[in-house]
Amino acid sequence: MPNRLIHETSPYLLQHAHNPVDWYPWGEEALARSGAEDKPIFLSIGYSACHWCHVMERESFENDDVAALMNANFVNVKVDREERPDIDSIYMGAIQAMTGRGGWPLSMFLTPAGEPFYGGTYFPPDDRHGMPGFPRVLAAIADAYRTRRSDVAGSAKQITAAMDSMGQALTDYTPLSKDTMSLAYTRLRNGFDAEHGGFGTAPKFPQPMALDFLLRHHDRTGDANALEMVELTLNRMARGGMYDQLGGGFHRYSTDPFWLVPHFEKMLYDNALLSRLYIHAYQATGNPFYARIAQETIDYVLREMTDQLGGFYSAQDADSEGEEGKFFVWTPGEIDGVLGREDGAVLQAHFGVTHEGNFEGRNILHLPAGSDDPAPEADGVIDRGKRLLLESRGHRVPPATDTKVLTAWNGLMLHSMALGAAVLHRPDYLRASVANAAFLLSNMKRDGRLLRTYRDGQARLNAYLEDYALLAGGLIALYEATFDRRWLDEASDLARQMLELFWDEREARFYDTGTDHETLIVRPRDITDNAMPSGGSSAADVLLRLSVLTDEPSYARTSAAALRSIQPYMARVPEGFGNWLGALDFHLSSPHEVAIVGPLDDEDTQSLLAVVHGRYLPNRVLAGFDPADGVSHDDMPLLEDKVMQGGRPTAYVCHSYVCQRPVTDAGELAEQLDAPDGPGGALDPGGLGPVTVLPT
Repeated sequence: MPNRLIHETSPYLLQHAHNPVDWYPWGEEALARSGAEDKPIFLSIGYSACHWCHVMERESFENDDVAALMNANFVNVKVDREERPDIDSIYMGAIQAMTGRGGWPLSMFLTPAGEPFYGGTYFPPDDRHGMPGFPRVLAAIADAYRTRRSDVAGSAKQITAAMDSMGQALTDYTPLSKDTMSLAYTRLRNGFDAEHGGFGTAPKFPQPMALDFLLRHHDRTGDANALEMVELTLNRMARGGMYDQLGGGFHRYSTDPFWLVPHFEKMLYDNALLSRLYIHAYQATGNPFYARIAQETIDYVLREMTDQLGGFYSAQDADSEGEEGKFFVWTPGEIDGVLGREDGAVLQAHFGVTHEGNFEGRNILHLPAGSDDPAPEADGVIDRGKRLLLESRGHRVPPATDTKVLTAWNGLMLHSMALGAAVLHRPDYLRASVANAAFLLSNMKRDGRLLRTYRDGQARLNAYLEDYALLAGGLIALYEATFDRRWLDEASDLARQMLELFWDEREARFYDTGTDHETLIVRPRDITDNAMPSGGSSAADVLLRLSVLTDEPSYARTSAAALRSIQPYMARVPEGFGNWLGALDFHLSSPHEVAIVGPLDDEDTQSLLAVVHGRYLPNRVLAGFDPADGVSHDDMPLLEDKVMQGGRPTAYVCHSYVCQRPVTDAGELAEQLDAPDGPGGALDPGGLGPVTVLPT
C-alpha cells in the first residue's frame, strides 16, 4: 500500500511512495502529528540522481524491520532538495554546524518545532567502517528523546543559534574595489592544479563560475596565466571521462584528479553552466574545439532532457540496472561487436580502451594524449564509429531521468541556449529558447506569482530568489538574441517582484524565501556560489544588466549594497563566490552599451550582430529593434533617437560615458569594440570564425 508520497509530483518522492516507511512530505500535517504525538521528526533529504540516496533506500527504507522502527518512534518526512532548496539549506547548515561537513542523503532528527538536534548523512544498515548502523542510531535517538529531553532541547537550541548566525551579511562600508578581484585571482591561482587543471585534488568539481571569473580577469588585465588556467581545465575536462564522449554533456564531477572517472549523474545546471563557459572560451580564443563541446552539450540537452512542451528536465541518474555507470562503459568486445574488428581497433585506440579497463574491468571512454589529431583516413572512421556506438548505446537500459521542470535551472539553461543560438548561429537553439521561455511564463505562474516546479501538468510551490533571478537572466539573454521586447519586459517585471519579495532594505540583503513564504525556524540565506550560482549573486547580476538596459539607477544601487555585504568573502574563498565576483567585475567596469538598428533578416544587420556575439565582452549589454516593427522604444534610453544611417542597418557603441559615431560597416564596429578602452577577444571581424556546425 503506498504512503502519502504517492500524491506528490517529484520523481524522487514518488520513488519512495511504496516504501514500508510511513513517509510524509514536508508540511503542516507532519509537523502537527509530531507535536500531537510528541514524537521527533526524522527528516531525509535527497534527490533523484543521488547514488547513495538510492543505496540507503534499498538497505534501510525498503527493509520492513527498519521501517517498523522508524514508524513506531518517529514522524518520517522525505524532501526533494531540488524542489525545496529552503528546507535543504536550513538543515544542511545544521549538519555543517554540527560536523563541519555535509552531503546527501541528509538525515536529520528534529523536535516537533522543526529544530535539529542530531544528524548525519548516509547511515549503513549495520555498523560498518566506523559508522553506526541506522537501526542503532534510530534506537539511540528514540531513547534520548524519551529519557534525556533536556539534553535534546539544549542541543536543538545550540544548533539553531549557530544556524541563525550562518550567512549573515557583514556590516561593511569598504568601497567596492578591484583589489578584491586581484586577491581572489591570487587565491585561485595558488589553489590551481597546474598539471591536470581545476582546483584541488579529488573529488574534483568543474567550478565553471570560478573559471568564468578567470576569463574575466584575463579580459580585464591581459594576464595570460589566467587564460592558460582556463584552457588547461577546459581541455582536460572535455578529453576526460567526465565528459560523455559519445552523447555529449558532462557528468557531475570527477572522483580522481585527472577528470577520468566521473560520478555518472548528469545535472541540468552543470550542463547549462559548462556549455556557457565553453561558449565564452570560444569567444575569447576562437578555438573551434570549445564551440564543438558547447554544441554537443546543448544538443544532448535538446535530445534527452527536453519536454515536448519546451521545459528542460532536471537530471539523469548515475545508476542503471542497479550499477553506477553501466550505461556509459564499454569492453573491447562490445565495441568490436558494433563496429567490426578493423574500425573497432581505431575507436579503441582513439578512446583509450584496453582489455584491463579503467573502471571495474570496463572502459570509460576518454581521449588520451595525441588522440585528438588522428590520421586523415581515421577521421571519418571515428565520426562514423561514434555515431554507431551512440546508436548502439541507445538500446541499453538508460539511467532514470528526473522529469520535473525547475524554474531556476531552466533559467540557467535558457540563458546558455539563447547565447549559443546567437554565438554559434544555431536557429534550432533559438527556437528551443523561445519555446522554453513561453512554456515557463505560461505554466510557472499563479496569480502573477512565479512557481518553482512543474511536472505532468502541475506547477506548485512558490518560487525562490534563485528562480526569479535566473529566469530573469535567461530572458535578458533571449532578448539580446531576438530583440523581442516581450522578453525584456518580462525580465523587468520579475525583477520588480524579486525586490518586493526577497530584498530587505533595512538589512541590505537578499533572502532566499519570499515575504509570503511559510515560517521556518530561520529565514534561509545561502550566499555561496556552489554547484549553482546563489540567488543573491544572480539577483545582483541581473539588476546590474537591467539598470543599464532600462536606465533604472535604483537597480544598480541595490546590487551595489548586496555586493558590499559579500565583498569580504569574495577574496577569502573565491571558489565559493565566482558568480559574485562576476557581478563585482560588471559593477566596477564601464559596460559596453551596444545598440543595433535594422531588420533582423537583413544580411548587414546579421554581420553587425556577428561582430558583437563573436567577441568575449562579459560586461556589455545589447539592445536593438527593427524600425519597421512599429513599436516605440523611446522608454529605453539605449535605443532613444537611434536610427539607421543612410537607410542601412547601424550600430551604436557607448563606453565609459562616451558614445562612438554610428557605424554601418562590420569592420568599423569591430574596431570600436576592440579599442584599448574596451578590450575584447576578437574572432574574424567580418563574421563568426571557424565554427563547426554539427548536424541537427
